[in-house]
Amino acid sequence: MTIQSLRTTNQPASITSAALRTATRLAWATSVLALVAALWTFVDPGLLHGPEAMQGSARGTALVLGGLAVPVLLGSVWWARQGSREALVLWAGALLHVIYNAVLFLFLTPFNAAFLLYVALLGTALWATGYLLPAPETRRVGRQVAKRAPVRGIATYVWVVAALNALAWLAVVIPSLRAFPTPLLEGTGVQTNAIYVQDLGIWLPLAAVGAHWLRRREARGAVVIGAVLGLWVIESVSIAVDQWFGVRADPASTVVSLSVIPPFALLAVVGTVPLWLLLRHLPSRPRDGLTRRGAPGA
Repeated sequence: MTIQSLRTTNQPASITSAALRTATRLAWATSVLALVAALWTFVDPGLLHGPEAMQGSARGTALVLGGLAVPVLLGSVWWARQGSREALVLWAGALLHVIYNAVLFLFLTPFNAAFLLYVALLGTALWATGYLLPAPETRRVGRQVAKRAPVRGIATYVWVVAALNALAWLAVVIPSLRAFPTPLLEGTGVQTNAIYVQDLGIWLPLAAVGAHWLRRREARGAVVIGAVLGLWVIESVSIAVDQWFGVRADPASTVVSLSVIPPFALLAVVGTVPLWLLLRHLPSRPRDGLTRRGAPGA
């Protein structure tokens, strides 16, 4: 064995992948864009248009985006730099929340001056997720979680929530399948509802399939479900807050209600339990390259 081969063999495992370094840079960019978008949406009274309740709801969404999702995203990146495996999953969950709400800013609020900012936010969050999820470090975390976590109970929880959510949305959508205008859009001021589009077309199927992968102890299932659970927790807080702001803006509106705040606040708390159960079985000390020396972006 040559000296060069010895150097190659003994190279520290703490050197991280190019994918994770790129995901880190994109996470910084996403955080900056999200903070600017959240601040502008929340404080500028002339930015938003449409029904007062929807404007209030959008401001509540912006508050949670800037006040909760961005700190979770930045904190996860920092935590990952310290060697945390759990942080990669929380990082992914925060990015999914940004994607989800960037779509709402683009399609559930009338066109406004922040349009290009919302587009940039959606794009950077998508690219950041695209680099983070396939990164070797993330795949290793997925394998470790899938091997040790109580997958049956967590998968069942995800299936139940996804099924109930789908049934609730279909109960609104199906009666609205008739001539325009429909009850589905009444009071929203938009031509379609991006919440139902996203949930029924992307997020609920992803949750159901991810739970199937997790139940089979596949690494991709652990990563996907960890991210989805993170999304659900933050989004539950967001819904509770945006409903409060919506009612405050227009107490007579039928598209917002104070009655949904307690259930979603409870769901945010309950949702942390399966997320904790999923991640608690990770080894306490990093052995796969997520150390300070080789931290993302180092």
